[in-house]
Amino acid sequence: MAVTIKDVAQAANVSVASVSRVLNGHATVTEETRAHILAIMKQLRYVPHVGARSLSTSLTNTVGVLLPDLYGEYFSEMIRGIDGAARRRGLHLLVASLHGGADEAATALRTMRGRVDGLLVMSPHADAAFLSDNLPEHLPIVLLNSCAGGGAYASVSIDNYSAAYAMVEHLAASGHRSIGFITGPAGNFEAQERLRGYRAALAALLPGAREELHEGDFSEEAGARVGAALARRIGARTGARKEANQRRPHALFAANDMMAIGAQLALQAAGVDVPGDIALAGFDDIPVARYVTPALTTVRVPIAGMGEQALDRLAGLVAGEAGGGAQTLEAQLVVRASSGHTGRAASHRIPIKGD
Repeated sequence: MAVTIKDVAQAANVSVASVSRVLNGHATVTEETRAHILAIMKQLRYVPHVGARSLSTSLTNTVGVLLPDLYGEYFSEMIRGIDGAARRRGLHLLVASLHGGADEAATALRTMRGRVDGLLVMSPHADAAFLSDNLPEHLPIVLLNSCAGGGAYASVSIDNYSAAYAMVEHLAASGHRSIGFITGPAGNFEAQERLRGYRAALAALLPGAREELHEGDFSEEAGARVGAALARRIGARTGARKEANQRRPHALFAANDMMAIGAQLALQAAGVDVPGDIALAGFDDIPVARYVTPALTTVRVPIAGMGEQALDRLAGLVAGEAGGGAQTLEAQLVVRASSGHTGRAASHRIPIKGD
């Protein structure tokens, strides 16, 4: 039979309440008593019943994490940061990914009710009305890169608009006068902000320059499709196709690194030189970005750090600490060879709005 809390109390010659206070970390227990009870637990191989503990503390010691996807280096880095911070606090994670629309997101949120002490949410559907419709009013929530951040909910994000603006500024300063952009998924807040930054920088820095938008969805496959299409235009050398080639972009900025890398591989497979024939830049600085050849110019987002900060803020909210409002983390412009840079990689701080 499994060892119970009563067995521990009897073996330690203390009350059940004393054992419970040790399990729940109460400061009213002396260090001597705590050490004695913990030693008995170890001796008896006692495993606390999490469900029973939650009845007395009203806490599950579990936090929910809702992300758009779990595939790829970006989300692996995000979960790495969240998991590291959770483990330091003795918390468990309940993770769900979304591949559908608002109905699926709503179902995932409702499924976590009663199972978690708080939620980390990154979802294109996570506006204030959506959250209030699907979650208990007093459940602690921290949003990641969300349009609802800074209002009723705590949030952690980067300034996607300023970062995209800084990338176009770098490409224009490098002599590129025709800059294309691979968009992210429709309705995605980060993608919208990066597109907005691209457009604003193009209008301000290259007046009269034509926007060239290519539809993307943050996947490597989407970038590869754009790269293959551009390779055909770059290879056009005669007649009407030569005129089309002259109108093509001479730099391509992708809304994330996975699309930039997909485009780069497709261009190179078709014999197009990067950056000789077309310069290339991405966004996020996922680990593989520095290892492709040429190494990718990108915006460095503190992905794991963002997850860590979000979990720490959520733990504070669960403990009853004040912690609302928006927290904006600093991004960096990382200049490597893919945009035509010939020296060593260099990084430059991107000022946060109002900095």
